[in-house]
Amino acid sequence: MIKIMKVTLLMIFLITPLLSQNIQIHYDLGKDRKYFTSTFEMLKADDYGSTFFFTDFDFNNGGNKSMSLAYFEIARYINLPWVENLSATLQYNDGNAAGYPLGHVWLAGLSYPIDLGITTLNTDLLYRKDYLSTGSDFQITIVWFNEFWDGKIIFTGFADLWSAKLAGKDKKDLVIMTEPQLWVKVTKNLFLGSEVEITHNFLPTNKVEIMPTLAAKWEF
Repeated sequence: MIKIMKVTLLMIFLITPLLSQNIQIHYDLGKDRKYFTSTFEMLKADDYGSTFFFTDFDFNNGGNKSMSLAYFEIARYINLPWVENLSATLQYNDGNAAGYPLGHVWLAGLSYPIDLGITTLNTDLLYRKDYLSTGSDFQITIVWFNEFWDGKIIFTGFADLWSAKLAGKDKKDLVIMTEPQLWVKVTKNLFLGSEVEITHNFLPTNKVEIMPTLAAKWEF
C-alpha cells in the first residue's frame, strides 16, 4: 500500500495549528496481502505557505515480515499574493520495494481549494515528470476532509489522476488512485478506522484493485 495521504494536506492547514503530525498503523486486508503498513505524516505551516511530508513502510518480507517497502512524498506550498487561496507547489515522490523503484517523480503546479458547500476540494493541477514514464505527464490531485458529530467522526482522503507511458507501451495510460479514510475519535489523540485503496492501471497491474485496511492513528 502506498499511502500517499496527500493528505489531508491543505485542509489540515485550514483547521489545525501550525504543526500537525500523526503516526498510523494499517493492517492490509487485500487479497494476497495481509501485512502491516506504518505511516508517519507531518505538516508545518509558516508565513509563506506550508510543507508536508509522509513516509510509508510495508512489512511483508518473507519469514519474519520485516520491512519490504519504503516510500515517501514531500510537498512545498507557497502562497501566491495575486489570487486569494492560490498556491504554487513543488513536490517529490520516491520509494523502493524489494529492489523495484516506485517513484522518483517530480511535480510542479498550482493548488486551489474549491468550495462545494458541503465540502472543500483542495485541488492540485500538476506537471509530472516520472522516472518510469516516457516524456512529460500531468497529474490532478483532489483532497477532502470532513468532520461529523463535533469531530468524533472524520471522513478524509484523496484522489489522483495522472498520465503515464511505461516501458513497452505504445501509448499513455490514465492511472487512477484514491484512498478514502474513515476515522472514529476514541480519545483526544487516538483514532480507529479504515482506509480503502482503489487503483486502476497502477503498477504492477493494469486492472482495478480494491484493498481495504483496519487502522489506528495517534495524533501528536
